[in-house]
Parts: sequence; structure tokens; C-alpha cells
Amino acid sequence: MSDPTARNRLDETASPYLRQHADNPVHWQPWDEKAFEAARERDVPIFLSIGYSACHWCHVMEEESFSDPEVAEVLNEHFVPIKVDREERPDVDSLYMTVCQAVRGGGGWPLSAFLTPEKEPFYVGTYFPKEAERNQPGFLPLTKRVAKEWDQNRDELEERADQWMSTARGELESLPDPIEVGDESPLLAAADELARAADGDHGGFGRAPKFPQAGRVSALLRAHHRERGDGEMGTRYGDAARHALDAMADGGLFDHLGGGFHRYCTDADWTVPHFEKMLYDQAALAELYVDGYRLFGDQRYADVVDETLAFVDRELGHPDGGFYATLDARSAPPSNPDGDHEEGAFYVWTPDEVADAIGEYAGEAPSDESDDFLADVFCARYGVDAAGNFEDGQTVLTVSATLSELADDFERSEGEIASALDAAAERLRVAREDRPRPARDEKVLAGWNGLMARAYAEAGLALDDSYAERAADAIEYVRGTLWDGERLSRRVIDGDVAGVGYAEDYAYLAAGALATYEATGDHDHLGFALDLADALLAECYDAETGALYETPESVEDVGVRSQDVADGPTPSPVGVAAETLLALDAFDPDAGYGDAAGAMLERYGGRAETTPTSHATLALAADTRAEGLLEVTVAADALPREWRETIGASYLPHRLLTVRPPAESGLAAWLEDLGLGDAPPVWAERSAADGEPAAYVCRRACSPPVTTTAEIAEWLAEFRA
Repeated sequence: MSDPTARNRLDETASPYLRQHADNPVHWQPWDEKAFEAARERDVPIFLSIGYSACHWCHVMEEESFSDPEVAEVLNEHFVPIKVDREERPDVDSLYMTVCQAVRGGGGWPLSAFLTPEKEPFYVGTYFPKEAERNQPGFLPLTKRVAKEWDQNRDELEERADQWMSTARGELESLPDPIEVGDESPLLAAADELARAADGDHGGFGRAPKFPQAGRVSALLRAHHRERGDGEMGTRYGDAARHALDAMADGGLFDHLGGGFHRYCTDADWTVPHFEKMLYDQAALAELYVDGYRLFGDQRYADVVDETLAFVDRELGHPDGGFYATLDARSAPPSNPDGDHEEGAFYVWTPDEVADAIGEYAGEAPSDESDDFLADVFCARYGVDAAGNFEDGQTVLTVSATLSELADDFERSEGEIASALDAAAERLRVAREDRPRPARDEKVLAGWNGLMARAYAEAGLALDDSYAERAADAIEYVRGTLWDGERLSRRVIDGDVAGVGYAEDYAYLAAGALATYEATGDHDHLGFALDLADALLAECYDAETGALYETPESVEDVGVRSQDVADGPTPSPVGVAAETLLALDAFDPDAGYGDAAGAMLERYGGRAETTPTSHATLALAADTRAEGLLEVTVAADALPREWRETIGASYLPHRLLTVRPPAESGLAAWLEDLGLGDAPPVWAERSAADGEPAAYVCRRACSPPVTTTAEIAEWLAEFRA
């Protein structure tokens, strides 16, 4: 049999990230048994590189090292080089990132690891320049040194690899001591720590780099609501949450022309982002701003939701209903469309570029104002000046002046300023469409689509029911493409379905399907959520210990079965699973969903108490268990519009909204569809009132059937936590 490492095999893969490296002179291999067997037969180490398509430093390392023939010669001769897309194999990434963080004190992408032929790491790092610089070892001399060390000191390297692997296995597989979960919620204690950790100067958390941390802000919102905003701490929770919401929406994290959020900011004051746009960030932040709008009533937050969801549908929407994964950070500069790609080139502006765009595209947004005025007011609003805040005098747009300040400066009314800004922004949007566009990673990932569907569903309830229809499109696409009736696949790319579903896929998609049922009343989505919950427990849950593992037991090519408990770039799968299972328990109490959620919270809940900054999603799930669900059951053919506006626009963090048929005959058909023998408590004896729609509001106790919007609002206020 021919040696698979004699050539670059990434042309056999579908991942856009892997295919970006298919033309490298490095003989890259995918993560598969052929590559592992070749390493064992050649008796050489593995060089493992993990990244993703929108990763800036992944591109840099490719250009500096992986496209270089000299580097390729060393890698090909002395190693088996393997490339992994972390979005396709989060379990592989989790293992070696854990080692990197333990050894180096931090991690990131690209993740670079040298492994024994048995896949045990003995040297780890992240980005390496080709030659040494700024106290970083050069990748070329590093590879030569590692190859020499392997030949001369192999026993020492293998002993180190055993120790590191043992450390990683202990961290990823060991179970925390369980705690007794009582009626006490950890929410306020967690919020106290989050409020102390918040950046009082610039909003959000940490210094630089600055990540959105949606789960932390969500916990602050809930705590503010719990305290009714009264008292010192209640006000402090709300102030910290609003500061974060305002800072992210006004700063460079948000795309002020096209909508949507970049991945994170490189500075403390939210000015300069890394410009990639990830689907999961759009999902988490859109849902967060829906709740911000519900709680504070600030129309700016609703506008952020609208602009973000418009961006997702326009630029990440799959034509058949799902959502693509990412937009790259880099593209060719407008001044040189055939040139090298640069980070942020699609998004940044100079004063001359603003003036040229406004003049050239004057017909796109007619205005009574002069082009010079439009350009001046736009630049003043978004901080565009000759100095710039980015590279080479370019500016990342940030809100740098209020409408009131601009009205005073330009001696116009605020209404005139707003109209001028709208006209200018529309012309710049059209001009930007002519720029070379960032590349798009067209993976459709099951879990990320679940998160995005949940955000659309919540927006459908709070803002516009058309968003709920878009959520349904996504759920139906993923169900039709990645669900075989029993198990999930991880992703689809241009019709190529691959990978097993992970705990996050089942948990996130079940949460999205449940939210889509709440927003649409279509019980088919509820049935899918129940099926996903069953599969999650069968594939990833250990009932004896209460552990939720990242991978199904069938995955055997990693060597460690990890648990993904903390919030990271995406929310804790354990937290999302527990919260979703608690809700689904209302529909099938005999399925064991509530018991599983309780066992997970007993097993992992201590982390929400000791390190809430890393486990905010888990703290929210524990709070839901302690406080109980706020059930709103509506017996009607469809949710009346006024009721939807009242329920959907209210901040109800433990809400379970369920619409059932008005009569028992219709309910019997639903129960048959769902495979339920008897009507669950959430539906039982809750029918329409004399043929008119009726609502039942319950939290451990129930309202009588109510038939008016005012009565629903009164009972919601009575039972809110």
C-alpha cells in the first residue's frame, strides 16, 4: 500500500479550513487512522495544527511557514503533519488545548502540538513565526530541534508525553464532587462576583483582549430582575449589564454598517476588533439584546437585534434554511482587489473613502443635504478622522458622538441629523458591497444552528413573528439534513454530511427546537426537541454519575472522553442541556429529563458557586431548577397576537410558553404524534373557555383560566421570580 503521507491529502476533505491548506507543500493529513498508522510505521512524531477558517493567526502561520518549501521539507521528512478543523472536531481541540493551557498558561489558535505516534503531546504552543522574533521561537528552527530531540532523547520526550497526557486526562475526565442541590439559587451570589469582576471603565469583563461574555451579562440581567432593580446590588447588577450592552453596541465589536458582531476586541475599550464574524456570537448576542430590550425597554437594543438578524439572514443564511458558520476576518483591500488579504479591509474607512462613497452613490439614498455635510456628519458620528484608530490611518467605526452632540455641533435638529446619518450609511453600505468580500465558511453545524434558531425564536416572540418563521426554517433544514431519526451528524458542507453529534449539538439544537415550538406553536418542533433529548441522554450522559460527556462513547480516536462544563466561545453544553431538560420534563415527566438535569446540576453545580465567571450558564440553569418554571399554557388554535406581544415582550427568564389545541380531541392527536400516552400536567385539564382562547399561568400554583391580555399580564406579574 502506498504511503498516504507522500502527498497532501486535504483535497479529500470538505472542510473549508482544511481545503485552505490543500495546496500547501506540507503533506498535510486529516485526523484519521491512515495518518496514525503512517506515523507508527515510519516511527516519527506527529505535528498537529488545529485552527478554523476565520482565524487570523492561522492564516499568518500558513503564509509564513506552511507555504514555505523549506519548512515543508522538514515537516514532511521528520513528521506526519495533521490538520484539524476545531469546529468539526471540538473534542480533539479540547484535549490538546487543555495540555497547552496547563503547560503554557494559556492557549489559542492556531494550536501547534508535537505528538508521539500514539498521539500523546510532548511539545505544545500556538502561533510561531517562521524565524524567532520578540521572544518567540521560530517555527523552522523549532521543527529541526524537535526532530533532533526525538532521535536523541526519545525516552525523555515519551515520559513527558505520558505525564502531560495523564494531567489532561485527569482534568478532562475526573468528576467534581457532587453537591446537594436544594431550594437555594446560586444566582445572586454569582451576580455579586460578576458585578465585582465587571470593567467599570469600559463595560464588559477583562482588559484586553475583550470578549462579549454573553452568559455573564445574562446572569446580571436576571439578578437585576430578581432584585427588581431596587437596592444597591440590584442597581449594580443592572448598571453592569447595561454598561456592557451599550459598550458592545457602540464600539467596534458591532458592525455599524452591516450589522452583526465581530469575534472580540483587541483592546479594553471595545475599539478595534478581530474582524471574523462567528455564527455562535450572533446567536448569543442577538438573544442577549432581546432580553436587554425586554427588561429595559431600550429601542436601541431592539435595533441591534434587527440589524444582527438581518446580517445573519443575508450573509450567513443557507438558501435551504440553515446558517453557515463564519465570515473570515480578512479580504483584499479595496485599493488593490488582487492583492494580499488584510484583516479588516472590508470594514475600515478613511475620511476620503467616506467622501468618495457618499458622492459616488448619491442616487442610492437621496438627501436634501449636501454630500459634504453627509460625509462630515457621518465621520463625526463614527470617529472617522485622518489619524484613524486602526492601521495606516484607517478607522474602525465606533459611535463617537451622540445625536444631541451632533445637533449642537452642526446646528441642526436631532431628526435632521438622524436622517442625514441614514442617508450617508445607506450610500456607504452600497459602496462597501463593491469591495472584495471576506471568505465564508459554508459549514452548517448542528449545534450552532440550534443556538441561532433559539435567538430568532426569541426575537419572533419579542419583536416580529417573521423571525419565528426563520427559526423554523433552520430547525427543519438541520432536521432534514443531519438527523437520521435516531442520531445527529455534526455538520454538512455542500451536501457532504459528516461527523458524529456532540453533546453541544444535541443540547443546543434541542434548545433551539423547543424555543421554535414556543414561538410558532408547531408541536412538530417540540417532538424534535424530545427526540434530541432522548438521543443526548443515550449518547453522552452517564446516569450513574450524572456526568455529561462531550462525545458519544463510540468516538475512540482521541483517547480522552472530556466534559465540557465551562462557558467558552459557546455556552456550557451542560448548562444548556440542564435548562432544556428541565423544560422538557413538563411534557414527558416519565422520560427522566428532570432527574438527569438534577443529577447534572448536583455533579457540576459546585463550579457555578465557586467560579461563576466561568460557569454563568450553569448558574442560570441551577437558578431555573431552584425557582421553578413559569408555565404559560394557551389553549387556542394559535397564540392571539395581543397575547404574544404581552408574553413575548415581557422579561420572563424561566418562561415555558406552550400552545395546545383548544379541545381535548385535538390534544389527543398531538399526544399520538408525540408518542405520549397521557396529557402531561402542563396540558392536562387546560382547555379553552367556552370555545374562546384561554391561558393558564402557573408556577407551583396556577391561575384560573384567563381570557384577556390584562389578566395574563396580572398573573405574570404575580408569579414572576
